[in-house]
Amino acid sequence: MKKIAIVVKPDNNAKNMAVKLASWLKSKNIDVLNKVIIPTEDKNANINLSTAPSDLFCVFVLGGDGSFLSAARWINGQNIPLIGVKFGEVGFLAETSADDLFKTAEYIINNKFETTARMQLQVIVQRDGNKIAEETVLNDIVINKGALARLAKIKTYVDDHFLTTYRADGLIISTPTGSTAYSLAAGGPVIHPYIQGLIMTPICPFTLTNRPLILPDSFCIKIRLEKGSYDIMLTFDGQKGLEIDEKDTIIIKKSPFSVYMIIMPDIKYFDVLKAKLKWSGSRS
Repeated sequence: MKKIAIVVKPDNNAKNMAVKLASWLKSKNIDVLNKVIIPTEDKNANINLSTAPSDLFCVFVLGGDGSFLSAARWINGQNIPLIGVKFGEVGFLAETSADDLFKTAEYIINNKFETTARMQLQVIVQRDGNKIAEETVLNDIVINKGALARLAKIKTYVDDHFLTTYRADGLIISTPTGSTAYSLAAGGPVIHPYIQGLIMTPICPFTLTNRPLILPDSFCIKIRLEKGSYDIMLTFDGQKGLEIDEKDTIIIKKSPFSVYMIIMPDIKYFDVLKAKLKWSGSRS
């Protein structure tokens, strides 16, 4: 018997659709695991998502991109494919809509689908030489100054070679998947998810020549704050946060674990991109 998980955001429309989907799957002799993602506005909250069972066939995520990122954290490096069903505002990570959900589900339970691997980032935070945090992110990490802090002064190294000290409101390190998230809003480039790379995007830099930088995925980025830094927060995929200071070293590199996203043959990346960004122009 196949086992499928349904991860759903705490939204009435999404929860009602999750009930219908669960009933439909059970009628096909499929075991269903339901999980509701509880959002939090507190970036200091320690969210225990546990870990998804290893025998899952796939995971349906009914929600927006935040729900999808939570589900990816729940998978925790396992080769369990996910499919996003749009119930959010933007939904760059959604492969289908609520209107097409059951048609898509029919394809999936009959194994008529493909998956694509999306790279993730492994992030380690060391304080006085001791590891205090380790996270895996699908979209990005963000170093952001608080409301009372002046410009953050972020010393940045690439493969242990000093690059620059960003004087900015913050710095985003993202994957190609995350290039259409906060990095894009901060002026970063859109990178096709099949390209393996790391994107560094400063947030409102004091020096206007500090532009976004794309690095090969084989590079390792190290970040430290200058002395006297305070009220600086490091967030992981917008899901979890940690206050950092000059005693901390943040190490970012490509994770050995990918997220496997289910893709449907009739949905093209560029069509989704054009629709979400509301690009105009003829079809020819």
